[in-house]
Amino acid sequence: MADVNIEVRENASLRVTGPITIKDKDGNDFSIPEGQWVALCRCGLSKNKPFCDTAHREGGFQAESKAF
Repeated sequence: MADVNIEVRENASLRVTGPITIKDKDGNDFSIPEGQWVALCRCGLSKNKPFCDTAHREGGFQAESKAF
């Protein structure tokens, strides 16, 4: 089984490569198969949370992307 990978992208979303399952507040699952990825919002501006819709671009989102 492949490992889950989370990439912190500069001034952008978190790219998560599966296999992963995201569960919403109602218990519904959204599955990402092994080797595929999804971009998760970290700016708070997306209208499709928890997924990124690139709103960070126009919103001027900036954040450090280095591991400390």
